Amino acid sequence: MAGAQPWIVVALDVDSGAAAEALVAELDPNLCRVKVGKELFTRAGPDLVRRLQAQGFSVFLDLKFHDIPNTVAAACRAAADLGVWMVNVHALGGARMLEAAREAVAGFGSRRPLLTAVTVLTSHQREDLADVGLDYTPEALVDRLAHLALESGLDGLVCSAREVEALRAAHGSGPVLVTPGIRPAEAAADDQRRVVTPEEARRLGADYLVIGRPITGAASPRRALEGIAAAIA
Repeated sequence: MAGAQPWIVVALDVDSGAAAEALVAELDPNLCRVKVGKELFTRAGPDLVRRLQAQGFSVFLDLKFHDIPNTVAAACRAAADLGVWMVNVHALGGARMLEAAREAVAGFGSRRPLLTAVTVLTSHQREDLADVGLDYTPEALVDRLAHLALESGLDGLVCSAREVEALRAAHGSGPVLVTPGIRPAEAAADDQRRVVTPEEARRLGADYLVIGRPITGAASPRRALEGIAAAIA
């Protein structure tokens, strides 16, 4: 697999920069990377990302860019300028958009971020896809979008861990596979529908495990992180 330790990506799904910095003060960058999503980035912006990186954390900028090719390319260049470790786009944006994103980060050479494509959100089931006119099972749509993204030259995919085994069979060990919806066996599923445990996700072939509330909502985020890291080591 392409993934290098640390495999855990802690989702900083909090509503302020101050809350994010208080949280990462309890985390160890040797055991995890961090994910900055839409709400936190909108509230705290690039300066927070820079501060997280200054503390030794690799940052996954999870903004799921989906727009016309030129706009997505410009956004990806901005992410690369910021120095993030990974940035993602929506595979539903189509081949021209995906190729524009790839070309945008390629110019950064060894400093370029990993570029991954979201396939199907882990909150989606078949009826959710039908609501927007997509007559697919989540698994079938993941397969179609995975081929599109990887043929467009992206580094990997964001997908449910339940699709990882099939994706490895279809595409081998090369693509980076990033899996949200990860929950330890004792944790609640919350609003995720298609979930697996950290140990199972790694066994199936996932490279990076995005974990939020089981760590960030724990009485001791540090102990929760250490426990999960030990379980999958």
